[in-house]
Formats: sequence, C-alpha cells, structure tokens
Amino acid sequence: MKMTSRSLSRAALASAFLATSLGVSLVLATSAGAATTLGASAAQTGRYFGTAVSAGKLGDSTYVNILNREFTMITPENEMKWDATEPNRGQFNYTGGDRILNQAVSTGKRVRGHALLWYQQEPGWAQRMEGSDLRQAMMNHVTQVATHYKGKLYSWDVVNEAFADGGSGARRDSNLQRTGNDWIEAAFRAARAADPSAKLCYNDYNTDGVNAKSTGIYNMVRDFKSRGVPIDCVGFQSHLTNSAPGDYQANLQRFADLGVEVQITELDISGSNQAAVYGTVTRACLAVARCAGLTVWGIRDSDSWRTGENPLLFDGSGNKKAAYNAVLDALNAGGTTTTPTTPTTPTTPTTPTTPTTTTTTTTPVPGDCSASVSLNSWNGGFVATVKVTAGSTALDGWRVTTVLPAGAAVTSAWNAGQTGSTGTVTWANVTYNGTVAAGQSTEFGFQGTGSGDGITAACAAS
Repeated sequence: MKMTSRSLSRAALASAFLATSLGVSLVLATSAGAATTLGASAAQTGRYFGTAVSAGKLGDSTYVNILNREFTMITPENEMKWDATEPNRGQFNYTGGDRILNQAVSTGKRVRGHALLWYQQEPGWAQRMEGSDLRQAMMNHVTQVATHYKGKLYSWDVVNEAFADGGSGARRDSNLQRTGNDWIEAAFRAARAADPSAKLCYNDYNTDGVNAKSTGIYNMVRDFKSRGVPIDCVGFQSHLTNSAPGDYQANLQRFADLGVEVQITELDISGSNQAAVYGTVTRACLAVARCAGLTVWGIRDSDSWRTGENPLLFDGSGNKKAAYNAVLDALNAGGTTTTPTTPTTPTTPTTPTTPTTTTTTTTPVPGDCSASVSLNSWNGGFVATVKVTAGSTALDGWRVTTVLPAGAAVTSAWNAGQTGSTGTVTWANVTYNGTVAAGQSTEFGFQGTGSGDGITAACAAS
C-alpha cells in the first residue's frame, strides 16, 4: 500500500479448505462447469481470490454479504500493522486483527498477515527511535506478533515497501534501514522462528514489470534463497491505471523461477480500460504455476483508498461491474494448476565451497543454563546458531560468552545484544527472550568472517 489510510490453526485451515471445496462442488453441479463466484472460480486451478478487509466495516451487511459470498482469502487493511498491534512499546493489542481472523475462520476463509514491518504506520514511540534500540524493538515486535498468530495464517508480509522508487534499485532510506542493511534478513529469520508454518513474503508496489525497483528486489530474493534466508513468497501490489506492463507475466515468472510463490496482493485498477486490464492481470497469474492467488484491495469502490477512481470490482452499492465479469470469465477459462510451496527452513549460506556443520555443547548447570553452538561454515565465513537452555529452574535473564578463533569477526547478529566483535564476545538476552522455562531453550545467531571452527560458548543466568 502507498497510503497510510489503507494500508489457523491446522484444523481451521482444514475446515476452510473443506468449506471452499464444498462450495465449489455445489456451484459446479448447478452451472454446467462454470463457477459463479470469484473464490470458487479461482479454486478450480488451486488458487485463492481474496480481498482486504476493515474490521470497522464488518457491521455493514452489504459489505459482509459480498465478503462471505465471493472471497476465500482475507488481508486485514490496517489491523495487524505495527501501530495497531503495539501502540505502546511492549503493550500489544490484537483486538482488530483477531476480529478479522475470527470472521475468516468462521466462514471458511484463510488470512494473509499484513504487515509486520513497514517504514510507515510505525507507532509514534518507534518513529522516534534509531539504531540498536530500534533494532531490538523491531525484532521483539516481529517475534511477539508472529507468535500470537502462530499456526493461524496462510502467510505474512514480513517486510513491506523497503525499496526506493526510481532507477537506482536501492533500498529506501528509513529508520528501519538505518539499523543495518541486514534488517530485512533479520526480520525474516525472526518471523520463521516464531511461526514455522506461515509463508513469509516480501511485498512492494511499482514492481509489476521488469524495472530497476523490481530487479533490486529480485536480486535480494535470489541472494536470500542462495544463503538459506527463509523467504517463501513475493507480493506484487499492482495498483494500476488503464494498463498493465507488457512484461507483467514475465516479471511474475522470473520471480517464480527463483522458487518462491508469487501473489497479487493489493490489486486495484482505475481508468476506462479497467475491465480489460483486470482480465489481463488475472490471466497472467493463471499462466504462472507459482502464482498462488489474487487479492483486491477492498470490496466496493466506496471502500477504496483511491477515492473517486472507482478501481474495484463492485460499485458503491455492491453491484458487480464489468471488471468483475472480466475476472470471473478469465478464472473460469482456466490456466495452470498452482505449484504448492511450503515454508522454507533456514539453511547455511551457499558459497563456492561445501559448507560444514559442527556443534559444541556445554553441560547444563542446575539452576543455571547451558549454551550449544551449531556452526555452518564455508571458505571465509560462517553462521553460528547458539541455543541457550535453562537448567532445573527458569531463567529470568541470561548472558553467553563466546570465544572466537583468531582472525574471526562477527559481522551481524540477531535476537541478542552484543558486546565486542572479535576474540571474547558477550551476548545478553533481549526483552522478548530472557524468560526461559526450566529445561526449555531459546536461540540467537550471528554471522562472521574468517573461520568459526572451535568457537566455544558458556552461559550464565543474569
């Protein structure tokens, strides 16, 4: 989204799939093979058709009737963003997000989480922060919110709109970016640790064709995939006027060829050629096997953030427009069957040499803690994952001391506070992982240059 005014448990997912499947079979039985709703027609090729929803409109009967009838995926417009879910630091509010989730589950739909980190719609307290303090707050936010919705969402927009417009293909300057260039990677790793089952997406706008901005994102995704950073999907907002780029489908395909799912996440189209362009975008998704589905950003024209442009599929009274028919016809014409993707597990970075993995462990001390190091190394670098395990009593805080071999240096880290970068490096818990139940564990990690062979780690309660 470009403006601040817009922005399941396994059993629930199974119920949603069953409800959708039953709905499709009933429609097909009465309409000679052509489904009569957007969700049912998309389901014929294994895709979803979704919409953005505002919790404040769930009391509008026309709005809800269309929502329940037509769509199989829901994205909260604003209710899961940072300013809504953590209005005060460390104080979380899930009321709006939970209301939308419950509405979805109760009607057999799934939910895309939107969005964990975005340079806009930060709460006021975060807007005033910088550096390591902001980094800690960011990671805590990702962990807490993703944990709250663990197992309940189809996917998360982990990071939203982090690349600049124009011809540079570079990252956007923001207080998030100024915490360090690895902030996007750190956010994805934290989200995967908090919710292993949700697909993790990067989402942006003005990326619908092959251009400098989309290529910058493409290069980031390719790098993440090569190094085992957990990224499962890329979202294309597709706020269009009168036309789609001529290479729209080719652009989706080049991302899909990286092994990620592609999603049309915030589709709205204005202009006199609206119906034709909606048909073009729909057919492009259907032609790409890894295009999982389409989401329009709102239900009726009166619900749109693009005031006066009438860019959606239903008019202000809830009537179907020509654009609706164009989408339905395209979906019913069929296309490729989607290629299922599953959330990726972080692996070692890939390099010209084959990585090696070693683990060192310290013995737990009753009432204290132990630390073990899993090391993924290659020629010239390594990633270390440190597991902190409580002894016979719970921890209210912990400190780990690592000793690095000569020539090794820490270049980035996540989920712990750091003192030093060479030789003896000390690590302390951050606000969200200091409390560890007896016998349970938490993890932090760091990346370094040089050889990590022989790293030792010792833990003490603090």
